[in-house]
Amino acid sequence: MGKLIRRVREQAHPGDFTSAQKSVLLRLDRDGPATVSALARAESVRPQSMRITVAGLETMKAVSGKPDPTDGRQTLVDLTPDFRKTLKASRAAKDDWLTRALQAQLSPQEQGELAAAVKLLQRLADF
Repeated sequence: MGKLIRRVREQAHPGDFTSAQKSVLLRLDRDGPATVSALARAESVRPQSMRITVAGLETMKAVSGKPDPTDGRQTLVDLTPDFRKTLKASRAAKDDWLTRALQAQLSPQEQGELAAAVKLLQRLADF
């Protein structure tokens, strides 16, 4: 599994993000805008550490902040539109590679077996 994951990751241009930055980017993509404090709680880090992570992402133009409409003292951090486009292209490249690899390397029967195995792995992961 590790080798397959590495091969899929090679298909996109991930940028020079740290693991903490990647985690924040994925969380914002999945959950939407959040304050630095909320991100810190979700990632189990101190707010000061999260501020440093978010500042790095702002410098890279991956995220930006805007005032919280319900509490102007707070700032909501979200992915920039340009970064969303980059993320979408990266995912498409990974998906295209994986689809081509599945079709080239596995018979239709093997593809069905793999689909069944994925469902079983998902059940284990959700346990």
